Amino acid sequence: MDYKKSGVDIEAGYKSVELMKAAVKSTMREEVLGGIGGFSGAFSLAKIKEMEEPVLLSGTDGCGTKVKLAFIMDKHDTIGIDAVAMCVNDVVCAGGEPLFFLDYIACGKNYPEKIATIVGGVAEGCRQSECALIGGETAEHPGLMPQDEYDLAGFAVGVVDKKDLITGENIKPGDTLIGIASSGVHSNGFSLVRSVFTMTEESLNTYYDSLGKTLGEALLAPTKIYVKTMKEIKKAGVKVKGCSHITGGGFYENVPRMLPDGVKAVIKKDSYEVPPIFKMLAEDGNIEEHMMYNTFNMGIGLVLAVDPADVDTVMAAVKAAGETPYVIGSIEAGEKGVTLC
Repeated sequence: MDYKKSGVDIEAGYKSVELMKAAVKSTMREEVLGGIGGFSGAFSLAKIKEMEEPVLLSGTDGCGTKVKLAFIMDKHDTIGIDAVAMCVNDVVCAGGEPLFFLDYIACGKNYPEKIATIVGGVAEGCRQSECALIGGETAEHPGLMPQDEYDLAGFAVGVVDKKDLITGENIKPGDTLIGIASSGVHSNGFSLVRSVFTMTEESLNTYYDSLGKTLGEALLAPTKIYVKTMKEIKKAGVKVKGCSHITGGGFYENVPRMLPDGVKAVIKKDSYEVPPIFKMLAEDGNIEEHMMYNTFNMGIGLVLAVDPADVDTVMAAVKAAGETPYVIGSIEAGEKGVTLC
């Protein structure tokens, strides 16, 4: 017996590393120290010393069961963007700048070209986030999962000057809520998605006029990354009061996370156009409205609470970053929570 006969191919691991090196190098920043393949990643904190009181931020997440669609469609070049997005978007909710990201891929069998494609997506997410892919791990787990399957997760580390932290503590009645458009379902609620739609290659490759694309293309669209958008708002001189990343739990569970006691968010459902994929989900799955808003982002990936005097500046900054903003509601006095009307 040897390791390869037990199901772990060390040579395939070496090949994976060689294939992914170019993608990883494309994300390097001057703060990254050392090369690829060390036991740990090194990142210089020299620039952080310029801050008055630097605060490190972290976020960790995965892509959930969205990876099942990647398996069925045999499309693995975007799922890595999702993994990065789910982490860095949490970091920017506190006003931070992502510095670096590490990924973890567990697979039933290491197919080097597939692993390199997945990591290529991770690298693209890091480029969009302007952070470095500083390291990662690919673990071959024969017997734990089928050979053709994998799971992908990771974590990001960011930094913010304490005076620039977005805490939500200054949110007050009269403040305005701005929603920034999502790219679709993002990376949450896919256990429900997979219960609504038939998960076959034929079904996912079916074109729908209402979507303007195939069902699989609509569902596998990578999660929006809002790092540049938040940087653009900061560059415009606006202090965002509160920020919520709309992930699992939808509006009802995520928006209150940015609110202090004594105020509630009132969101107008007709303030923006809900993307057709959500309408299809609700109709085909016979899902009642509260469950839709308690599971999915419904077309809004990020919600900001800002002073009314800053609304025009924020809207212009979001558009300058290439994203689509909407004024979706306001803050009112009341028990902490969300009211949709």
